[in-house]
Amino acid sequence: MRDDRKNLIVEMTTEYALKIIDYSEILESERKYVLAKQILRSGTSIGANVREAQNAESKADFIHKFKIAAKEADELAYWLDLCKSARSYPDPDPILVANLQGIIKIVAKILSSSKSK
Repeated sequence: MRDDRKNLIVEMTTEYALKIIDYSEILESERKYVLAKQILRSGTSIGANVREAQNAESKADFIHKFKIAAKEADELAYWLDLCKSARSYPDPDPILVANLQGIIKIVAKILSSSKSK
């Protein structure tokens, strides 16, 4: 069931995961280990679930994987907001935050169109 054609959301979330790795390494270099780990896990999980959805066994499985990706994206938004608000943490790049909002919108659109079919 896998389709190896170019897939925008797969590419976006993979590139985004690489940026999240960079940011979590910055946090680790400043000894902010707890949030670095949370950000790394939720930020890379988005793409992992989107990619896993490409091999879904059914429409329900596809939707389930995208719901998990949406939840991970919401969790990541929370961790990034904490980093922005905490005085002792380095601010995440505004592009990192903006790209996450774009991913959240696309994932939501995929979910809504998948449920309506």
